[in-house]
Amino acid sequence: MSRTLSAPVTVAFDYTRSTGPVLGRFLSGLRDGLVVGGRTSEGTVVVPPPEFDPVTHAAVDDFVEVADTGIVTSWTWVPEPVEGQPFDRPFAFALVSLDGADTPLLHALDVASPGEVSTGMRVRVRWREERVGAITDIECFEPVAAEAAEVSTGSTGGARETLDPVTGIVVPIELDYLYAASPEESLFYRSLAEGRLVGQRCPTCGKVYIPPRSACPSDGTPTAEEVELPDSGTVTTFCIVNVPFLGQRITPPYVSAYVLLDGADIAFLHLILDIPAEKVRMGMRVKAVWKPRNEWGTTIENISHFAPTGEPDADFETYKQHL
Repeated sequence: MSRTLSAPVTVAFDYTRSTGPVLGRFLSGLRDGLVVGGRTSEGTVVVPPPEFDPVTHAAVDDFVEVADTGIVTSWTWVPEPVEGQPFDRPFAFALVSLDGADTPLLHALDVASPGEVSTGMRVRVRWREERVGAITDIECFEPVAAEAAEVSTGSTGGARETLDPVTGIVVPIELDYLYAASPEESLFYRSLAEGRLVGQRCPTCGKVYIPPRSACPSDGTPTAEEVELPDSGTVTTFCIVNVPFLGQRITPPYVSAYVLLDGADIAFLHLILDIPAEKVRMGMRVKAVWKPRNEWGTTIENISHFAPTGEPDADFETYKQHL
């Protein structure tokens, strides 16, 4: 049996959120070279400030500027940094209790080896030169020389300016993983590399699935019989994409639709192009438009899109159960 296929997959998007008055105050402080905490009803100074008091549940509105120096209360060594971490070399993550705060702040500590870190050591914020109102305005913490290890009384990140408060941030979110295809999926993708669409038939109910499944979803019977299907089919349901997003390859509006291939018992998702979006309809007959053969790989993207065939629309009774 041939080996199953696998491929790295990255799912990423930028999440935009409003900061609100509390987090906005903290981020505005970072932009201005200040560390701002919030005082709770019990007198505890928390950094970053919580939006609501943990005891009274009232909105926190008592803000306190704390120092940009403090002591390490706990730490962990990172011998092999991954993409997106503060450094591309070994470093430590540390919980630092800043002078004037009662709770620690987690951030990177720039040291060359774990032997240079110890609980109780004094550290100072290293401010980024260009600050925008994000936690990364603190580039990292760095050790404070013994002769300069006196307790500071306030932040020293730069001169104060009257600037607009930070009201929104963009947070990039990314997930990287290795997807391992099943033997049945591997068959499907290898067939695509040959310009064929191959599914499998359930021996019990006779339904044909594409992409193939390891077992029939209807009765649980393992599927084994391979069925080559034509690259023509019927649009069952669809949506018109009007909203642009980062990384979009096609200018909206365009149509994403479920296509029921002739002879299949399940529809799969693909693009409908070569027709105005508003003219796409349920029951429309379509055919795959393949990319040039030298661009083929083991991917559904070998099919650029589906386009109308010009045939009469399919009768509703032929696809109503696939809506």
